[in-house]
Amino acid sequence: MKKILFIVCTVLFCFTQPALAWTSYNYVAADELKGWLEGAVPVLLVDIQEKKDFAAHHIKGSLETNAFPVESDHDRQTIDPAVKLLQAKDYAAVVVVCPRGKGGAKRAYDYLAEKGVPDAKLRILTGGMENWPHKAWVVSK
Repeated sequence: MKKILFIVCTVLFCFTQPALAWTSYNYVAADELKGWLEGAVPVLLVDIQEKKDFAAHHIKGSLETNAFPVESDHDRQTIDPAVKLLQAKDYAAVVVVCPRGKGGAKRAYDYLAEKGVPDAKLRILTGGMENWPHKAWVVSK
């Protein structure tokens, strides 16, 4: 009985893990985002950096949420002002900006998708704020 249970669990694990890995995210490179900003494409920049990091440097026009690391309900709720903006205005793209464009950005992306933001509009800034090369677009204090 234990052997059969082990085999069933192993098979289920093998078939469910690849499905989790298939979750894909849309990314935007820094140069492409800069082009959108310069071309006046309506983009909502949802910056999830911590308060001190946002104060140190962020892209002009970014919405400060301080949601990083986007792990708790409280973190996710700080993204809600972005959702309200999206309901009030039609944006061509919604770009999540985080420190490095990794886990926190993915969790914010997932939350925005859960709140009804179309996947076709969602993007993560590749490399995050840490790798943003366009200093003319950076606000720093």
